[in-house]
Amino acid sequence: MSDSVSGCTEPRPAVTEAEVEALVRGICFKTGPPRSLGVEVEWLVHDPHRPRLSVAPERLEAAYAALRTVPLRSALTVEPGGQLELSSPPAASLMECVGTVSADLDAVRAALRGHDLGLLGIGHDPWHPPRRFLHEPRYDAMEACLDRTGPAGRAMMCTSASVQVCLDAGYEVPGPLGHVRRWWLAHQLGAVLVAAFANSPLAGDEPTGWLSTRQLRWTQIGPGRAGAPVLDVDPRGAWARHVLDSPVMCVRRDGGPWDVPEGLTFREWTRSGSPRPPTQDDLDYHLTTLFPPVRPRGHLELRMIDAQPGDDGWIVPLAVTTALFDDPEATETAYRAVKPLAERSLALPAPHNPLWLDAARYGLADPELHEAAVVCFAAALDALPRLGATTEVINAVAAHQDRYVIRGRCPADDLLDRLRGADRPPHGKDFRT
Repeated sequence: MSDSVSGCTEPRPAVTEAEVEALVRGICFKTGPPRSLGVEVEWLVHDPHRPRLSVAPERLEAAYAALRTVPLRSALTVEPGGQLELSSPPAASLMECVGTVSADLDAVRAALRGHDLGLLGIGHDPWHPPRRFLHEPRYDAMEACLDRTGPAGRAMMCTSASVQVCLDAGYEVPGPLGHVRRWWLAHQLGAVLVAAFANSPLAGDEPTGWLSTRQLRWTQIGPGRAGAPVLDVDPRGAWARHVLDSPVMCVRRDGGPWDVPEGLTFREWTRSGSPRPPTQDDLDYHLTTLFPPVRPRGHLELRMIDAQPGDDGWIVPLAVTTALFDDPEATETAYRAVKPLAERSLALPAPHNPLWLDAARYGLADPELHEAAVVCFAAALDALPRLGATTEVINAVAAHQDRYVIRGRCPADDLLDRLRGADRPPHGKDFRT
C-alpha cells in the first residue's frame, strides 16, 4: 500500500502495447541465485490503555512527526488509515534482516511510547471502521476506484496490516530454485501461509466467519485489482498480459483531482491514447496499483500473511518462508507437500479459488492444509540452522509449530477464544459447515 510513485513529472514519450510488454518482462523478474531477502511489516497503531477507542488524527500526526526524526535503516511509511509500515533494506541473510528490523522496531516503539501509543499486530482492525488518515491524490483516487466494488476497498486501505516477505525471483534455469518453480510454489504454498498465520477473525468486535478477514477483503475487491494471473510455464508472459489487461486505477495530472476511469485497461489505454497517451511513468505507477498475493517487482513479494501477534511474531513467517524458498532441500519438500493442493484451485488464479478461500475461512482446521503445514514447518525447522538462524529464531518457529500448526490452529483461534471466554474454540467436526 505504501509503494507510491510520485505524481506527474516532465512529459515523456508515450509507450506502445509492445513496449509495455517488453518493459514488464524485463523489470519484474530479475533472476540470479537467491541471495537476498527483505520484509515489510505493517502495524495498526493504537492506545494500549484504551485500544477500543480510535486514536485522534492529531495524536497520530504528532507521533509520526517525532518518528520522522528517528534514524532507521528501514524505510518508514504511513498507510492510508494511519497504519505504520517498516520496509527493510535488502539483506544478505535471514539474521541480517531480523536484526535490522528488530532494532528499528525497538526505536519506533520507544518513540511511540512517548505519545502513549503502541503497535498492534493483527491482520484486520477488530474494533474500528475504516477511516482515512492520509488525504492525498493517490488515495483519493484509490478510494473512488475501489468503492465501485463495495466497502472492502476502504477496509483494505485503512484497517488491514500484514507481514510481506520479499524473496529473490530465483535462477533462470529449471529446478527447485528456478524462477518458474518459485513462482508456482509461491501461489500454492501461499494458501498454507494464509492458513498457518491467519490472525484477523473479527470486524466490529464480532466474528466474521473467516479466520483471515484481511484475506477476505482482498478477494472482495476483485481479480483485476487483487488477483494473480493464470499460472503457466512462462511467468513473465503471464504477468505482462495481466498487467496490460488489468484496469487502470487513475490517470494522474499535475493539478486537481486525478481522473478515475471505469473499465479502462492499460492495454486499451495504449491503443486509444485517451484521455492522454500513457508513458513509462504511468506504467510504473500502474504496477504499484496491482495487489496480487504474489507480486513480481524484480523480486517476489509475498503479500498474503496477516500481521502477527506480539512484538516479534513477524519473525516466524519471515523465517519459515525464507527457509522454504531458499534452502533447496526444504524447497523440494514444500513442493511435494503442496502439489496435491493444486487440484483444489481448479486452475483458477489466487486468491479467488477454492483453495485460497478455504485457507482464509478455515485456516488449519482444513485437514489437507493442516497436513501440508505440518510437513512444511518441519522442513523449515530442519533448514533454519543451515541458513544461520539463531536459537531464538528456531525456538520461535518451533513454538508456533507446537502451539498452532500441530494442533490445527492459528493465531486467529486465540482471538476467538478470548472473545468467547473459553480455553478452546468449539471447532466443528466438518470444517466446511
